[in-house]
This record gives sequence, C-alpha cells and structure tokens, in this order.
Amino acid sequence: MDAAAPPTMLTPQVALAGILEPTYDVAGDSFDYAINDNIVHLAVIDAMGHGLNAAILATLAISVYRHARRAGVGLAELYGLMDAAVDQQFGPDQFVTAQMVRLDISTGRLQWVNAGHPAPLLIRGHRVVRALESPGTLPVGIGGAAPHISDEQLSRGDRVLFFTDGVIEEHRPGGEQFGQERFVSFVERADCAGGSVQEIVRALSHALTRTRGGATTDDATLFLMEWRGGSADHLATAAL
Repeated sequence: MDAAAPPTMLTPQVALAGILEPTYDVAGDSFDYAINDNIVHLAVIDAMGHGLNAAILATLAISVYRHARRAGVGLAELYGLMDAAVDQQFGPDQFVTAQMVRLDISTGRLQWVNAGHPAPLLIRGHRVVRALESPGTLPVGIGGAAPHISDEQLSRGDRVLFFTDGVIEEHRPGGEQFGQERFVSFVERADCAGGSVQEIVRALSHALTRTRGGATTDDATLFLMEWRGGSADHLATAAL
C-alpha cells in the first residue's frame, strides 16, 4: 500500500482511511474494514514479532476475523473465535494484539474490543478531547475470559483515530520513544490543517516518518474514522 494514497472508503455518513508502515516490508500489522447495511466493521491487529512468522500470524487472525464478520457474530464471539484459532495454530507463546470495532452509521454508536492496543483518540473540533480508555482485554491467542465491549456515542463530525503501539513506541537508537503526548500534538496539527481523512492520515504518516529520520524500527498502523451522520445511503466510493 503506497503511503501517498492510503486506502479509503467514503459514504455520505462515514469516511475511513488507513495506512501501514513500513509499507513494503513483511511485518505483523494489518487492518480490515467493510460496511454491511448500517454497520462499519473494522479490525486493526499487530502480531507479535517481525518478519514472515508475524505476517503468517497476522494473516490467520485477519482471515478468522473476516469469516466471523461475514457470519454476523457479535464482538464477544468474534474475539473468542480469533482467540481459539491463534491458540490452536500457534500455541500459548504467540499472540496478536487487536481492536475489533463496529460503528452504527445511522446512530453514531461506536462499540469496540481493545485487546492490547493503545486507546483510540476521539477528535472533536480539531482537538483530541480524550483517549477512549476502557478495561483491558487480553491479546488474541492467550485464552482470556470474555472480552470487555466498550461503548461510545459519537457526535456528528467526530473522528476516531486507531493506532498500534509502533506509532508511539518508535524511537531512534538510544533515543526517547515518540510518546503519546507528542503524537497527540501531531494529530491536532494535522486535523487543524483541514482536509479529508485520507489527507490527514497521509500527512500524519509523512510527519512521523520525517521525525524518525525516514526509518522505522517497528511496524505501525494508523486508521481514521469520521462519522458524519445523516440519512442512510449505502452508495460508497473506495480509493485504493
């Protein structure tokens, strides 16, 4: 996926854009999204490790997620199916951190399971008003109890930014981690500059890459969702 053109989906009610880094390297980050009826489905995952093994682990997790999503199961059952599949194939020593998200575009109701990722950021009026903290759920594959399902009512125009720990834990050798506070400042500057979700994700990616001197030590994912509200209209445009 080219960092200059993040995969994007646009409808009258919602706009979505995501990006992976490093773009062309084999790594363990991945995401998947779809709109079925009035529901946006999103998964962002980060398989442990690096290289081919992490990519295989990520592929399994995404494949099980897609199958469960298409079967119409709830978030709790979806988590359980992914957890069981990763444990059966890879054993208890390997796991996947993940966020599984559903947004009702007719009402703005956002629900998600956070299994080991940083809390997503709620952006309103060009400001990060808060991180959407929630009780933790064990990473996929460890065999945890029933997941905690978080719930948030969005307002029209709200944006929610999901990201993996490679964004804020990135650092140069011997240097400090990029950090949550610094990342929030970058997000607010990019959002204040205006533009579509695609343009903001691209701007964030470029800004983070420049700050890191053009190189990364970990894979990272950014995924931005904007709820616009309005009446149901399922015509969507996708930019790949």
